[in-house]
Amino acid sequence: MSLREQLCEYGRRAVELGLVIGTSGNLSVRQGDLVAVTPSGVALDRLTPETCPVVDVAGHLVEGELQPSSETPMHLAVYEATDAQAVVHTHSVFGTVVATTMTELPPVHYNALLLGGAVKVAPYATYGTPELAANVRAALEGRRAALMANHGGVTIGATLEEAFEATRLLEWLCEVYVRALGVGRPAVLTAEQLDAVVERALNPPVFPRRTP
Repeated sequence: MSLREQLCEYGRRAVELGLVIGTSGNLSVRQGDLVAVTPSGVALDRLTPETCPVVDVAGHLVEGELQPSSETPMHLAVYEATDAQAVVHTHSVFGTVVATTMTELPPVHYNALLLGGAVKVAPYATYGTPELAANVRAALEGRRAALMANHGGVTIGATLEEAFEATRLLEWLCEVYVRALGVGRPAVLTAEQLDAVVERALNPPVFPRRTP
């Protein structure tokens, strides 16, 4: 499957799962010095491979008739600062709720470790600006996910599938936190508890085979 076809597939999935609405949200995937990105002003479930432009890492349009997403500077800043090969940005409901009320999403579940631990909320800046790109790049340091104040979320991965699954996990963690607030004060896992999870993952139990 080509990079542009991947954008179409995961764009449709983002809409189907309610992670975006209207023409919001954008995705990109990198190969070498080229980046295929979703176009500006096109709903993600209406993409075709031909409508997805390709830019180089310096931000020059290489292929395509439509302009790249206005958030392309943020995507390129992430590629410059990390080893990511794919970026997913959504306006999911629970992620945006947390992004409008918190400075970080605390680790209320050990699966937060899959994203790097507590998820930072990048300070607000106008979309598509160098300021937002710099804020997101800082919030992603050492992590696979970040939230953007009063905006949404962004995740990265070695593949578009990996970045998309990180987006799904980010939204799940945000939903758990928001729903827990309706019941009481969510318990936050300590550093020691998270270290124990890492230790368990590195040393899983071994079950001996039953002998006849």
